[in-house]
Amino acid sequence: MSTLKFKTSINCGSCVASVTPTLNAIEGIDNWKVDINDPRKILEIQTESVSNQEIVQKLASAGYKAELLD
Repeated sequence: MSTLKFKTSINCGSCVASVTPTLNAIEGIDNWKVDINDPRKILEIQTESVSNQEIVQKLASAGYKAELLD
């Protein structure tokens, strides 16, 4: 299993609630969390099969920006 980390525009608890249905609907995500206390608003996703591009596209369609961190 790999962990993907993204810098996002998910800023608060309401944003997390807003993006939850989008992330939960993506097949292949085993677990995810957002650290809204980190200035970069880090989204961590554990997956075996989801690409970083798919995550960025799904978040964009929900109105949020995401940038893969190395």
